[in-house]
Amino acid sequence: MKKVNYFLAALLGLSIQFAEAQVKKGSVLIKNATVLTVTNGTLENSDVLVQDGIIKKVGQNISAPNGVTTIDATGKFVMPGIIDAHSHLGLDVVNESSAPIVAEVRMKDVVNPYEVGLYRALAGGVTISHAMHGSANVIGGQNATLKHRYGSTDPADIIMQDAPRTIKFALGENPTRVHGRGNNIQPRTRMGVEAIIRNGFNEAIQYQKAWDTYNAASSKKGSTAMPPVHNERLQILSDILNDKIIIHCHSYRADEIYMLINVARDFGITKLVFQHTNEGFKVAPEIAEYTMGASVFADWWSYKFEVYYSTAYNAAILTENGALTSINSDDAELIRHLYHEAAKTQRYGGMTDEQALAMITINPAKQLGIADKVGSIEEGKDGDLVIFDGHPLSSYTVPQMTFVDGVKYFDIKEDADDQRIKVSPTQMVEPIMLYGGHESNCMQDTEHLFETTNSLFHTNY
Repeated sequence: MKKVNYFLAALLGLSIQFAEAQVKKGSVLIKNATVLTVTNGTLENSDVLVQDGIIKKVGQNISAPNGVTTIDATGKFVMPGIIDAHSHLGLDVVNESSAPIVAEVRMKDVVNPYEVGLYRALAGGVTISHAMHGSANVIGGQNATLKHRYGSTDPADIIMQDAPRTIKFALGENPTRVHGRGNNIQPRTRMGVEAIIRNGFNEAIQYQKAWDTYNAASSKKGSTAMPPVHNERLQILSDILNDKIIIHCHSYRADEIYMLINVARDFGITKLVFQHTNEGFKVAPEIAEYTMGASVFADWWSYKFEVYYSTAYNAAILTENGALTSINSDDAELIRHLYHEAAKTQRYGGMTDEQALAMITINPAKQLGIADKVGSIEEGKDGDLVIFDGHPLSSYTVPQMTFVDGVKYFDIKEDADDQRIKVSPTQMVEPIMLYGGHESNCMQDTEHLFETTNSLFHTNY
């Protein structure tokens, strides 16, 4: 059994190396810019050298090695590529809403590299997004961390192969509507949501014990022990219990946030990030003490009943209480100006430039487990960079160029007007938005389950 595991591990390592070898790596020297490193302050009139996709030098008076393109960024600002910790970009279908627990499904199996939204995100300086399963399930599918290497037609090229595994959980109204009211099964209430999680983990513990018993018996001479039947769903839950997978949990209400904190503590789980977290400000000290923080909207709420109560000061309150906080989009349009969303924390909460920029760079990188590779401008990290014509937190600034692994994927002056890879004769370059307010992408493909509910709230009397 051990030999098989070693072989599989070696095969996985080789496959990752092969995938990485296919990815383009670039070299570029950006000179004379104001460099916003995020982690090491602001460097005036400085240079950043990227070679073979990696930041090699940050400082002044750096000379370009032979064959390396030089870009004069005098008067401009350079910052790390923006990271969106909650997105559904590059996914055509996001909800496997057939059961309360569907941990076995994987978003990386359905990534669409042709989606022009990836390019539009690059135009907003976003180099990495967390492509998440939807929130129809209490325990949803496994997510995929994407690098926006737009132009490739191979999904493997835009998946960040060495990023840690993550999975989607969801609390509250979404799973109770889909399963309780939609399919008349548990959970129908918020209590039922907790029960689903606890029962799933307890079943996974028994599953792991069965494998432990078998492994111990099979190692003995002359053993005739039979292995348990493999169950992918329970194996994934077991990996969560062993902190091999980071939970990213859709949440709104403070009582439910605190409930999941208690569940995680009971089962010894430490890798937990709350998503949306609209009432996080009510339990900010608990989030800071027991979790990997919260990824929040800057100022979106009241688009359904359980999100009625929130505040634009949420991110600032969480930050001031020591909770690692990021700003996300959950939206293909909002992702294009996350730097504006980060700036709102200065209007509502007085965050410093460093704090605000951290919420769209190093903080989401930490929540995704990739801060050793991206999220700040440091030697040895990936060459994911954005050049702005002004300070990124100004409402007047516009991104000029975006680099991933040192390769330029967006240039406002040189790119064609239509950057679609696979052009459809019926698809518009810019969709026309006929509705107002926020439509949660987390509930894509479940609309048919809410027809009765929607008619009750939209009937004209």
